[in-house]
Amino acid sequence: MKLASTAIALSLITAPLAAQQADPLAEVAMQGDRTARVAKQIWDWAELGYQEGRSSGLLQDELESEGFTVTAGVAGIPTAFVAEWTAKGGKGGPVIAILAEYDALPGITQSASATRDPIEDKHAGHACGHNLFGAGSLTAAIAVKRWLEKTGTPGTIRLYGTPAEEGGSGKVYMTRAGLFEDVDFAINWHPDSINSAAAETSLANRSAKFRFHGVSAHAAGAPERGRSALDGVEAMNMMVNLMREHTDMNTRIHYVITSGGSAPNVVPDFAEVFYYVRHSDADEVRALWTRLEAAAKGAALGTGTEVDWEIIHGNNSLLPIEALAKVMDAKLRSLGGIEYTAEERAFAEEIAKSFGDHAVPIEGAATIKPYGKSLGYGSTDVGDVSWATPTVGLNTATWVPGTSAHSWQAVAASGSSIGFKGAQLAAKAMTLMAVELYTNPELRVAARAEFDAARGPNYRYESLLGDRDPPLDYRK
Repeated sequence: MKLASTAIALSLITAPLAAQQADPLAEVAMQGDRTARVAKQIWDWAELGYQEGRSSGLLQDELESEGFTVTAGVAGIPTAFVAEWTAKGGKGGPVIAILAEYDALPGITQSASATRDPIEDKHAGHACGHNLFGAGSLTAAIAVKRWLEKTGTPGTIRLYGTPAEEGGSGKVYMTRAGLFEDVDFAINWHPDSINSAAAETSLANRSAKFRFHGVSAHAAGAPERGRSALDGVEAMNMMVNLMREHTDMNTRIHYVITSGGSAPNVVPDFAEVFYYVRHSDADEVRALWTRLEAAAKGAALGTGTEVDWEIIHGNNSLLPIEALAKVMDAKLRSLGGIEYTAEERAFAEEIAKSFGDHAVPIEGAATIKPYGKSLGYGSTDVGDVSWATPTVGLNTATWVPGTSAHSWQAVAASGSSIGFKGAQLAAKAMTLMAVELYTNPELRVAARAEFDAARGPNYRYESLLGDRDPPLDYRK
């Protein structure tokens, strides 16, 4: 901790005396129990996108108890909210947003055990660690508020409660509604199996459910009278799979058949396939999508069926701002990685056994990955926020090194002390980053200049999901 304290002191040399004397890390440390309690409760609930009523409510209650003003149900989403606190005389100071997620994934459950142990009466799990995301961001927002209050530093801190990141694009609707227009900077993080603040971008993506409608008939007694909706789905899938050969290396296309009929002896009059298309360039996603729609129309024409589709979500790629990323990297390095207790090490070693040939040394949790700029192959609705305001983030080792997101191993660690430690580390780094932004006008100017240059003078925000309303029932 001595190294971290030194870094804080250096970063506040030009700040007011009160700001230099306050210890933002102490504010985070005092909330360790809160981080674990909130993370565990949201992990237990494991609520799906746009259904996170209890999880969202818990975060709102915690923030209100700390003096934040909470506006719930923003952007037409019942589980989305904005919580704000402004220092006395703080008008005119920077407005900094911290993002919080809290939705779970369907179809994967696991106890907080180091061996495979599904929970039979649950139908979802925090396989992407958003219980930790929400709890860590909550702690950071409260720590920053307390630091602003004690130091008298002008500024506003907001926590954005952002639901349905997993395929629901909650932040896109919030961005589209203009909720980030007056935000100077946004800070976020994500659970991971590594510690890193590298300037990583992401893939833009769009998804839709393609619904084919045919004519039912007895499959043996009157096949000539039937027109199979499943044939339409399969014909579309075949054409899209052929299309893959003629796309570039950054393209990702995946699908699942969500409805294909109920009995083999009945020609299905309805079938549905759920598609994702990803690329590093949003314009290329749009171009690929035109080809996908053409395949759907061709499949319907060839099988004598009809097709329609509903766009479910769409995310722009992350816009990294290196002026901010390099500072976040320095903050994370000043803090160091995750140190396991003997019990946590035994847990990690047991988890690592399940990786087989993909196992990596668990000591990696204690290290920070080298800084660099790279393309990530995931997608996130943080991307849209990053085009609305300069945004910076980091990852911490909430999971055992070698863990893949969306796995039972991620669920297990997200409900354990390893996960809670990672959330605390993220809270510390985000708090230090916010303090730096409040007290370093040169950084603010440099980051904004880089952001404006990256967007260009004629930039106009455009979401990849069009003007549709939030799909509040997409997980039902």
